[in-house]
Amino acid sequence: MVACWARIRGRLRDEVGEVEYRTWLRQMTLHGIDGDEAVILLPTRFLRDWVNSHYGDRLRALWQAEDGAVRRVEIRVAQAAGSAPQGSQQARGSQGAAAEPAYADGAGTLRGDPPGLAESLAAPPRPPELRTPEPRSDWVVPLEARFTFDTFVVGKPNEFAHACARRVAERPASPGFNPLFLYGGVGLGKTHLMHAIAWAIREGDTHRTVAYMSAEKFMYRFIAALRSQSTMEFKETLRAVDVLMIDDLQFLIGKDNTQEEFFHTFNALVDQGKQIVVSSDKPPSDLAGIEDRLRTRLGCGMVADLHATTYELRLSILQAKAAAAQVLVPAKVMELLATKITTNVRELEGALNRLVAHANLFGRPITVDSAHEVLHDVLRAHEKRVSIEEIQRKVAEHYNLRLTDMVSARRAGTSPGRARWRCTWPSS
Repeated sequence: MVACWARIRGRLRDEVGEVEYRTWLRQMTLHGIDGDEAVILLPTRFLRDWVNSHYGDRLRALWQAEDGAVRRVEIRVAQAAGSAPQGSQQARGSQGAAAEPAYADGAGTLRGDPPGLAESLAAPPRPPELRTPEPRSDWVVPLEARFTFDTFVVGKPNEFAHACARRVAERPASPGFNPLFLYGGVGLGKTHLMHAIAWAIREGDTHRTVAYMSAEKFMYRFIAALRSQSTMEFKETLRAVDVLMIDDLQFLIGKDNTQEEFFHTFNALVDQGKQIVVSSDKPPSDLAGIEDRLRTRLGCGMVADLHATTYELRLSILQAKAAAAQVLVPAKVMELLATKITTNVRELEGALNRLVAHANLFGRPITVDSAHEVLHDVLRAHEKRVSIEEIQRKVAEHYNLRLTDMVSARRAGTSPGRARWRCTWPSS
């Protein structure tokens, strides 16, 4: 049995590669054979579920190739010595007598419990210690006071992401919402929602620690820990928090070592039932340059997107900003800004702030004319430029013609009952 298990592990290592084997399969140990069933142990529920779903069929095939009597493979979570693994009865040997729990080392050799394992598993858990909300403020980005749920304007493009953020803030680490992955273009509200989640969690439970940082800061802290040979402190600090929030994850693209550290931190926190919230400009499936194992983990929870804003949402945001600043802005001016500035909310808010500041500094009322004067560069940048191709398409639609016929060398209209026509388009 020991030799069979060693050969199976060796074949798996050859098939999946050294990196994948070390990540997912290295911690497998053989518990024993129970009739026609081989029992394999893993230390956490997450690893058990992952190996069972991704490698379960292959493990069963390899066992049957080595030992035809083995028809099933069950993967369980390792338990304390003297008790059966989770969700099972005590495995029995070939003679039917109860077998002692056996553990295999990296080479597949069966041996007894590692020294100290029984004592550590049997020791009663320590009561949770009260911690301050920010154990290390130098590791956490200060939260923006104005970015709360109360100031977030909800509309059709962002209502789903807002609802998911609310759920996580009210009940961190809820099944199906861990991790929470928020994605969308620039200036659509991802950072606002991230800060709002952090504020709500801190206000709801002052003893719950929340670590919020950008992916760039995560990388710099990791590099600093490597240089100062304090990687263990880095790991312990991050893995002691209750909620880890990483903004702009796309910054980790191409940074393989930082990705690997984040991956292990991610797994450690999820295994402890801690909440993870991540934001990016793209969904996990489109993050080229992120390792597959990390991309699949990011997508296994709740993925919520923030769409481009609509006219109604932009108008609501402007009204909310003006009300918060206690400034009277004519409706026509707000409609102008909501119509012309469609790229992102930050630019929309910046235009409003600029207009209000100009009116206050020079003591002038805010009007449509003053908006055109003050924001001439912003409005000009958002003017829609009509291309030759768009003109051609509109003409073809109006006269019920095919665009290919209209731009062909012949350019003759042959529709029944319609006069022949000819036009020449610029070559540029």
